[in-house]
Amino acid sequence: MQKKLTVTIDEEVYDGLRAVIGPRKISRFIEELVRPHVVKKNMYAAYEEMAADEVRESEALEWAEGTFGDINNEER
Repeated sequence: MQKKLTVTIDEEVYDGLRAVIGPRKISRFIEELVRPHVVKKNMYAAYEEMAADEVRESEALEWAEGTFGDINNEER
């Protein structure tokens, strides 16, 4: 269910939102920015979502494997 909210912002910010985001997309844009700060997502579901991102996982693995080599070359 959606609720209507009235927000007062500076005219220059409003004009920028209309120009950059588009007049019919402002509500969705603001909701997507605010949601992570006010709605706590299930941590398990968040990790599951991250693990499903194959590109991200590949980059993370590449980064992790690259750091192992750094440790072997350090002087003790």
